[in-house]
Amino acid sequence: MPEPVGALLRGATQRLAAAGVPSPRTDAELLLAHVLALPRGEVRRLALLDAPVPDGGTPDAGAAARRFAGLVDRRAAREPLQHLTGVAPFRHLELSVGPGVFVPRPETEQVAQVAIDEATGVAAARGRAVVVDLCTGSGAIALAVATEVAGAEVHAVELDGAAHGWAARNVAAVAGADGTEVHLVRGDARTALARLDGTVDVVVSNPPYVPPNAVPRDPEVAGHDPDVALYGLGADGLEVPRGIARAAARLLRPGGLFVMEHAETQAAGARSLAAAAGFVDVRTADDLTGRPRMAVGRRPADAPAGRGTVTDWGE
Repeated sequence: MPEPVGALLRGATQRLAAAGVPSPRTDAELLLAHVLALPRGEVRRLALLDAPVPDGGTPDAGAAARRFAGLVDRRAAREPLQHLTGVAPFRHLELSVGPGVFVPRPETEQVAQVAIDEATGVAAARGRAVVVDLCTGSGAIALAVATEVAGAEVHAVELDGAAHGWAARNVAAVAGADGTEVHLVRGDARTALARLDGTVDVVVSNPPYVPPNAVPRDPEVAGHDPDVALYGLGADGLEVPRGIARAAARLLRPGGLFVMEHAETQAAGARSLAAAAGFVDVRTADDLTGRPRMAVGRRPADAPAGRGTVTDWGE
């Protein structure tokens, strides 16, 4: 007889907790839901009823439990949950992810929100808003903007071949579902989309920004997120972000908004590089956890590139 769902989850939770997985019960439920092709809520209901693992009508009633055990072993080895299920949630989206692409984080949802709010206001006033996502990775921010802002014309740029492939897959899936369109380009974010210079309303980016000596603590990040998506080059990790800021200044129309994620220890440096690129009213904004994680600034209407002002968050 198949093992009860509750017992299966308890064993998996203990195994994952012993391996140091931060959310062992949640991960166990999500893995079993993936194996059974059921919503997580249904898995929890079956556990409360102490029901046996559904066999899906197959003659091998233990197949699901064995597959689940294999995935639990891989998760205990700190393979990312999203690589095991093949999907990562981001705002209202469910994106395809796997080896070779940075797994989008909930913290970045607030970066997307700032871009969405600005684009929504521009589109309401002008009928459309042009938005560019530099270093798009899986396409998370670009697709969030495209699906949440009526009248948004969204362009996304990614240089790395593997990440671009995942972004293309996600763009195709979302476009196929509701007609949403994202113009995806494989290229260098510093020079791409020259034809849009001076016409973009919002430039948003979650670029690589980890300093070379700051190896991520989490095994899922250090061992599985691609280095090209993590390390921002330069002693401070901000060399790539500097290039992104200069590209944003080139792309944005006068008054356009620039939003860029960074590490919480880089707030002052990020404000400075944004000002050096010519942005004004530069400030630091918080992510969903209340940490200072993004630089926000505007391209001035009449100031030359390379000049700007820096203000602390809250001033």
